[in-house]
Amino acid sequence: MTRTMSEQMTRQALSAHLAWWGLRHVETDVAYFAWQREVFTPQELATLHQHIEAKRLGTDGSSAEIAFYDLTAQPRTVPALYSQRYEYYLQVGSRVVRHLDGAPSVLDVGCGIGILTTFYAKQHPGCTVLGLDRSPASIDLARQRAQELGLTNLRFECLDIDQEALPGEFDLVIATHTLLQAEQDPGLPSRDWRTFERSVDAQAQQRFDQRTGLGTRLDRLRAGLTTQGRMLVFEKTRQLARRVPFQRALAARGLWLLASPEPVRYRSVEEVTDDGPLYVLGAVPPQESLTWNELPEPDEAPPLDIEALRSVQAQADQPLYENHESSAQQAWMDLPNKQVLKQVTSEEPDGRQLHVEWGRAEGFNYLYCANTFDQRQLVLIEPARAALLETYYREITRDIQSSEKGRS
Repeated sequence: MTRTMSEQMTRQALSAHLAWWGLRHVETDVAYFAWQREVFTPQELATLHQHIEAKRLGTDGSSAEIAFYDLTAQPRTVPALYSQRYEYYLQVGSRVVRHLDGAPSVLDVGCGIGILTTFYAKQHPGCTVLGLDRSPASIDLARQRAQELGLTNLRFECLDIDQEALPGEFDLVIATHTLLQAEQDPGLPSRDWRTFERSVDAQAQQRFDQRTGLGTRLDRLRAGLTTQGRMLVFEKTRQLARRVPFQRALAARGLWLLASPEPVRYRSVEEVTDDGPLYVLGAVPPQESLTWNELPEPDEAPPLDIEALRSVQAQADQPLYENHESSAQQAWMDLPNKQVLKQVTSEEPDGRQLHVEWGRAEGFNYLYCANTFDQRQLVLIEPARAALLETYYREITRDIQSSEKGRS
């Protein structure tokens, strides 16, 4: 059987498994939220959104997160809630499951209600699988569903790895959406707005590990690996500012890349996520070592061709050229005969920088923005509409000035 055929069969099996759980693929936000209104009363929806906001703010540690997942682990409401993550389960689960071969003992940490954990155990009956989560209601439902599926190689335990060590050692540890859930943390800034490079700063790394909880979690998981153990990790680290300190935390604990990190893109209904990539890690270095990549991901932004822009028919509400990707920096650097009209660079007390620049290049007007969290934007328009970019520049710099006054 070819790998392609095997992957297709895995996806078909996973789709059937998700359907058994009551999950389905929903195409639009309108359809998804209409489904929620059919399942929940207005009061239940209000309570749900209160818990979502409390979890997002995270002001009381893990309590709000546990309360949220306890609330959502109700059999009646699982399909309407968890179908939002349908593509996540399909894309991540189908990749993870192929790595379970040759792993007698498997740990799925942060397993939630066990949607993927039960799939892993069902697909690999020769593995002994343990699912851990700190939500008691999630574990209760996971146990119930495992029993309904007749899975004798699977058990679940309620345990918080922030507070407790793992119950033993494992040949394979799976951690997806559980190690770095501090979504409001922007990560580690670059040296300045001109570069994507990060300084090697042990204190800054330690602060990142502590404030996100990543350090303790990784230490616990690393201690729970067997001598030849492996880890599969997939977290919210697509942005370079989070990916770099995350990778450095992995490397600092003696976890080696066994394969090139695999980009995984999917949608939560209509919204494209910023997760990934998927890491395959080992406690023992491979024969052929792989290096950690700290560069921005390649993007698909259109290349800048100044001469070609001269023949572009301008649209009243569209620029001639616009690039919001990391490649905007190179395009800005390549602008011929730049004449800077105005520019400002602001710096926050924590070292964050924002640079805004308005100018001319080869008969066009441009606006360029760059910050130390890797956001880049380059816009070019013809001189007849130069006032639009000037207005945009003034709006951005007005916000900078207001922020600086607030700090003074």
